[in-house]
This record gives sequence, C-alpha cells and structure tokens, in this order.
Amino acid sequence: MGVLVSPKSAIMVTEKQKILVVDDEPDILELIEYNLRREGYQVWLAGDGQEAVTMAKKLLPDMIILDIMMPKMDGIETCRVLRGLPEFKNTFMVFLTARSEEYSEIAGFNVGADDYIAKPIKPRALLSRINAILRRKSNPVEAPEDRLEIEDLIIDRDAYVVFKAGQKTILAKKEFELLYLLASRPGKVFSREVILKKIWEDSVVVTNRTIDVHIRKIREKLGDHYVTTIKGVGYKFEV
Repeated sequence: MGVLVSPKSAIMVTEKQKILVVDDEPDILELIEYNLRREGYQVWLAGDGQEAVTMAKKLLPDMIILDIMMPKMDGIETCRVLRGLPEFKNTFMVFLTARSEEYSEIAGFNVGADDYIAKPIKPRALLSRINAILRRKSNPVEAPEDRLEIEDLIIDRDAYVVFKAGQKTILAKKEFELLYLLASRPGKVFSREVILKKIWEDSVVVTNRTIDVHIRKIREKLGDHYVTTIKGVGYKFEV
C-alpha cells in the first residue's frame, strides 16, 4: 500500500505539530486524518511499519500513531525500531488496535508506547487523548513545578501536603513522592522499575509489593480514580 496523502499533505511544515498515522486499513487512515486535520495538526499516513520507519526518519513527527496488527512490520516491532534511534527517544508513540488481549497492551508499553487506544475509534475521545499527550511537549516545564493543580487536587511539593477539593490530606513521605511522580506526567505510564529507581533509588529491601501497598494507601486517602493500574507494566495518573 502506498502512502495515502491528501492534497493538503503537501503544505509546508509550519509550527503545527506533525502526526504520522500508520494502519493497513484505508478507512481508518481516512477517518483519523480527517479529524486530526480539522483539529489543526499536520498529518502523514503510512500503510505498514516499514513504510512508517522510512517516513518517520524524514519527517521527525511529534507523534506516531501505530496499529499493532500490520503486514511487513507490525506496530510493536516498528515502535521498537524507532525507539532504538536517538532522534525518536522523546517522540510520542500511541498504539491503535482492535486487539483486547492484555498481553498486546503490555507488549506495547514494554517497547516504549506512551498510550494505547482501542478500536472502534471514537473521534472525540481520540482527539481528547491526542491533545492531552501533545500538551506534555508544549508545556515541558510542567513536571518540575513545586505545586501541581490538577482538577480538584493541589499537590504542594514544598509543604508535602495534598488538598482535595480544598480539604487537606496528609500522605506519608513515600506516598506523596509516588503521587507527585505520577501526577507530574498525567497519562504517562510509569513502569515499576522506573518507580522503584526514582522513589526508592537503590534500596535492596523494596519490592514490587511495596509499590502496590503505597498505591493502595493513596487510593484509600484520595479515591480510586486518580491512579490507574496498567497490568504487568506499572501505573499512571488519570485526568
């Protein structure tokens, strides 16, 4: 399959963010392209992983949306290849797939996916997710702030205190640090290995079970809906 690019795709690169969409189904490509262009993004399309790698090297897009099941080179391998190149270390990778098996989601995150969107596509939900992910690049100073304000939560790193809907909530030191880490990058999945390294550093007595216990305590104090478990991978903060 050749590259399906509408006449608008010949527009010179501007400050608009660039998105490469990779799928072997023309109808899916057309639907995603139409909605992304309406949102103001520049869009390029590819029909398989090999074509995607070639195009990505030329375009250096801000985001690559990958179907998992594709001919020649599937989405998992495509992501693995691109993540191995230094120029794609910080490129957002989002998997788009009809597969519901847990192992495919785990495989996606293990090779460096930033998010995972299931088919059938709901355009408004897709755009909301993509906009949220790309805002991370537009606002790179968001993570190091000493005070995070997300929906009804205020997380104050200087005072080590959390306010939920105006009510003060005290977390233990490691609970707070874990919450702050997750909330500093809403939507990003943090693996257990990364959490252990960043929160507990080189402690030899800490296990994955320790993380689970701290997550449970955070949920007990703040509610279940802020932190989502990605089975077999880790955790992420939901907005």
